[in-house]
Amino acid sequence: WNHEHIALLGKSLVSPTGAAHQIVRHLADYVLVWSTRFGGHGGDDIAKSPHMARIGGSVYKEINPEEFYMDQKQKPSDMMAKSLIYNAVSYRLDPNAMGFEEGTFEEAYTTTHRMVRIYKVLDVDEDSKAYGKEGHGYQAWLAGRPLESAYPPALQKVLAGKQDFAQLEDFNRNA
Repeated sequence: WNHEHIALLGKSLVSPTGAAHQIVRHLADYVLVWSTRFGGHGGDDIAKSPHMARIGGSVYKEINPEEFYMDQKQKPSDMMAKSLIYNAVSYRLDPNAMGFEEGTFEEAYTTTHRMVRIYKVLDVDEDSKAYGKEGHGYQAWLAGRPLESAYPPALQKVLAGKQDFAQLEDFNRNA
């Protein structure tokens, strides 16, 4: 379940901002990103985002991680340029960043050196928020049920498109 959950987060971060919003609005009130690229350093969320695309693509086959990259001139691929992660890091700092569709995300806080950026998720689904507060994930885990019930019903269509990751050395599987 852990891999599949990380893949869902990866899918939301590497998807175009509008599609990402349709997932994130059922999971969170805010999105936080870490950026050092405008301070002249590497190793931020943009640098790590190809890994997010690979993990997301290992479960959600419509994600092609080979199409998500930064070229040698630091120009994002089309897929990266449209993604939530790229736009959250680059919004108002890179003139080529597309920003966000109206009604999706709003900048809530950016530190002085622009290393931490927090965005408010607009139009959060209140039914999904209430579902999360009811403890369905913990109850499913405690009862030994599949953890898909941890997610709000509004995400079931997204979850139906996943293909569970099968690790070769999965010692938790029955032999």
